[in-house]
Amino acid sequence: MSERLKYVKRANQTVVAVQLALDTDGFTYQKWGDIQKCKAGDWIVNNDGDVYTVDQESFKRTYRQVDDAKYVKITPVWAEVAAEEGSVNTKEGATHYRAGDFLVFNEEHGGDPYAVAGDKFDEMYERSE
Repeated sequence: MSERLKYVKRANQTVVAVQLALDTDGFTYQKWGDIQKCKAGDWIVNNDGDVYTVDQESFKRTYRQVDDAKYVKITPVWAEVAAEEGSVNTKEGATHYRAGDFLVFNEEHGGDPYAVAGDKFDEMYERSE
């Protein structure tokens, strides 16, 4: 792994999101090479055509509403480039990644992880001081 650095989401990178505010057991879906789980209260996110779910506590802590159904990530992340392929366990399920993708953490000490393709990460994030 490379050095883990601090990043922020670019200001123009909003997502459309809706909370699964239903009396439900949730649902599962296939994404990132594994089964993902969404439970009542989690958020369904459309990130420029890439649709996925985010745990309700993570979403509440890291996003802020900027318009009707538009949200922006307001907290920094810490990320490093993966030297080889692998997988990371997220709150929704496992995410498989390739060498050159970014391992991203919502918490500085490495908690609340996920992975993002290298080119997509560069579009969405910028280095923070």
